[in-house]
Amino acid sequence: MKIVPVQSFICVVFGATGDLTLRKLLPALYYRFRDGQMPGDSMIVGAARSGLDDAAYRARARDALHAHVASTDLQGEVVDSFLAQISYVQVDGTGDTGWPVLKDVLGSAGERVPVFYLATSPELYGPICRNLARHGLAGPDARVVLEKPIGHDLESARDINDRVGEVFSEARTFRIDHYLGKETVQNLLALRFANSIFERLWNSDVIDHVQITVAETVGVEGRGGYYDRSGALRDMVQNHILQLLCLLAMDSPVAMQADAVRDEKLKVLRALRPIEPHDVASVTVRGQYAAGAIGGNPVKGYLSDLGEPESNTETFVALKAQLNSWRWANVPFYLRTGKRLPQKMSEIVIQFRALPFSIFPREAADLQPNRLIIRLQPEEGMRLEMMTKDPGPGGLRLRPTGLDISFEKAFATRYPDAYERLLMDTVRGNATLFMRRDEVEAAWGWVEPIIEAWESRPERPRPYSAGSWGPTAAIALIERDGRTWHEDVGT
Repeated sequence: MKIVPVQSFICVVFGATGDLTLRKLLPALYYRFRDGQMPGDSMIVGAARSGLDDAAYRARARDALHAHVASTDLQGEVVDSFLAQISYVQVDGTGDTGWPVLKDVLGSAGERVPVFYLATSPELYGPICRNLARHGLAGPDARVVLEKPIGHDLESARDINDRVGEVFSEARTFRIDHYLGKETVQNLLALRFANSIFERLWNSDVIDHVQITVAETVGVEGRGGYYDRSGALRDMVQNHILQLLCLLAMDSPVAMQADAVRDEKLKVLRALRPIEPHDVASVTVRGQYAAGAIGGNPVKGYLSDLGEPESNTETFVALKAQLNSWRWANVPFYLRTGKRLPQKMSEIVIQFRALPFSIFPREAADLQPNRLIIRLQPEEGMRLEMMTKDPGPGGLRLRPTGLDISFEKAFATRYPDAYERLLMDTVRGNATLFMRRDEVEAAWGWVEPIIEAWESRPERPRPYSAGSWGPTAAIALIERDGRTWHEDVGT
């Protein structure tokens, strides 16, 4: 794998003591440093309200690397050199404390590209950006990275975008969705636009329906306060899943350039057929996990995890989406996501239409329509299922067979984590894999009426046992159309 170093940079991470920084960002930067992509004179500055010094924060960073980086990838001298590039500044993002010190640190950065990563709650994005401007830190080369969620609804998303936009232009604002940094997600673009065989089949003439599933085995895991104000629709569908749908359904951009790609994604979001209040009950399902077992281990229900007697927050969503476009006319997109499901996995299933007529005798095979399964996790890869002859004499017998590609095995290399790629793209100023303002707001514009319809109805989320695939109503949602969820993971 060819490694192309980026320009020297200084990355200031607000929320430096939080889980995201310690679990994802520091390990990602370490790998890019170890592999030679992060120049040796780059700097990482942790910024948070905790009263730490450089040594104390480096100790936390070392612990984070040992907890979240494979032990075989931790090389003593490399770790020490990486930690030497880290410093810490105590900063109050909404107040005045620490900003002069941070300005002094940035003043010594020279020609390094300044990147401000806001690993904080969204309500702090505006105040932090305002302080960056007030202290003269948001120069023309500076970039800001915003973690999802961008707001809680359409109005708050617009407010955040307005406040950030007062300081950073759209070209310097990077709204990160780590799903877009996954190798397989990017391979969707290669699959569709670098292979004529698939692009010619990518339409309603050949495709029967599409499924997108993002399943988690974990519960709220200490995020109960945030999650209970959010829920699965806001937390997963509005960003991750709709972004996957955009890459699947978009038309070819005129070039592999940031705005060209994002223009096509925006067209998909605008083509989503609105789900009217009277249709919500028939095309959406929301659930909440109850006590059950996963992998033979008993787990508590959501209310026990939350520590509350009741909640109307959904931990599971299934819905049927459709696009008003010629390419996708009458092709449903079935989307589902949930916590405490049987397996941790993310996959896309492209189900092709059945043969109009079979020349083979019925006893030779039960012909199955072709399908393409794109695995995002746990093992990234693709599988094309097709009918083949069963080997051996004694007549013609057919059976489904898969052409399987595991990317890590096929290319015999470690695939970088999504954050590794996206952090380096930020330094490069390449916004192709980041969300533009109008994308975020278009996604909220489609999701918000669903939320409002749920809130106006008396029904609570449907319970489902932890370790199951969600409420039975989710099965009925797809089976009413004569289809079924793909759950044979690993085939």
